[in-house]
Amino acid sequence: MSLNPQQIKNTINELHENFVRSGLTKEQVASDLNISMTKLDHLFSLTQQSMDDPWILRNYLNDKVADNGQEPVPYSALVGDWHQYWFLNTRAIDKGEITAGDL
Repeated sequence: MSLNPQQIKNTINELHENFVRSGLTKEQVASDLNISMTKLDHLFSLTQQSMDDPWILRNYLNDKVADNGQEPVPYSALVGDWHQYWFLNTRAIDKGEITAGDL
């Protein structure tokens, strides 16, 4: 599934807003997800290679926003049950396992 330019822009903004609402630093997010800052930057700009990784970041941020006592900003493209998307690795998303490497 490819996102059109507007969906990409919206998703980048939604990820950023939920990051802000989480109250965490980028260093904390990278550490929690066991990824490099470079990888995290790729995730926030949606320039990573894996289609699964943004879903993992989305789920992580949603949990952290809720832990911070706030309501996550709804997503316009990363919606629904990822188990229903045949092209996603649902096992990796469920485990929160972001792909190796910086892309």
